[in-house]
Amino acid sequence: MKYMLLIYGSEDEWTQEQREACMIESSRISEELKQQGKLVESAPLRSVTTATSVRVRDGKKQITDGPFAETAEQLGGYYILDVDNLDEAIAIAAKLPPASKGTVEIRPIEPLPAQAQSPTH
Repeated sequence: MKYMLLIYGSEDEWTQEQREACMIESSRISEELKQQGKLVESAPLRSVTTATSVRVRDGKKQITDGPFAETAEQLGGYYILDVDNLDEAIAIAAKLPPASKGTVEIRPIEPLPAQAQSPTH
């Protein structure tokens, strides 16, 4: 089963040293998961200040700088896992350093129906 772990936290919650330690530990965990065949993909996201939001209303494109919503916690990164079940995804999420200061949301990935998948180019 594939799960996406969405990493949320406040960008100003971390000191530079804590951020570096978090990245080192997260990279170690990612490498361990990759060796076990459980990691599909993972990446941190750049600051929310670099975000661009796009909406289409009445056929007109609306582009704004920044995130879609003003919140205390921002989406800061993600992991895509291929594990046996939700319990295993929860166990991995609890090991991630950002879980100690923010939130790790776990969502099952819904596969597209075969007819909706387009061929790769």
